[in-house]
Amino acid sequence: MHKLPVLGRKRRTDLLVWCFAFICAILAIIVIIAGIIVFIGYLAIRPKVPLLYVNAARLDDVIYNQASVLAVRLTIAIKAENHNQKAHVSFYNTRLTLEYHGLSIAMLVADPFEVKKNTSEEFYYVVESSPIPLGKQEQLLTQQALQKGLFPFFLKGNSRTRWRIGSLGSVKFWLHINCHMWLPTNSSVVFPHCSSSSH
Repeated sequence: MHKLPVLGRKRRTDLLVWCFAFICAILAIIVIIAGIIVFIGYLAIRPKVPLLYVNAARLDDVIYNQASVLAVRLTIAIKAENHNQKAHVSFYNTRLTLEYHGLSIAMLVADPFEVKKNTSEEFYYVVESSPIPLGKQEQLLTQQALQKGLFPFFLKGNSRTRWRIGSLGSVKFWLHINCHMWLPTNSSVVFPHCSSSSH
């Protein structure tokens, strides 16, 4: 006859394992509660990404001589908007490059500034380029632009934004502008309304 196995005392779970499981459970509860608080705060405040865009632009003067050297003067209005109802927004590291057929004309820079909740700020830049020697391709394009009375410019660059969501912390975004502007030589104001994208 086979002997039945003798059962010993039941093995108890180690106290250290119980402590570890308890700590993990507490941490999981804290994470869930924090997530709920953040979600409720987001619904209450409804944060919106600020905007930076080219509101208006004007070509004030064009000088193009027989030596194929171009000089221009422009006025550009850049607008910063904050549609958040409950948060001020800070803009910093704002740097925009003005180009003409790939040639860099000027750098538009703004000191750090703040836009109050649900308001906007507008900045005017008067850009006077240094004399720009043009290559053959740019010479041809410039002559065509003079005949049409319409000059193409390209404004691109970035700005950094930061704002607080109540006591939940701050949110940061990079704003990017890529704006093609066709400006008439008769000094008419153009409203490109090129808005920024963000990430």
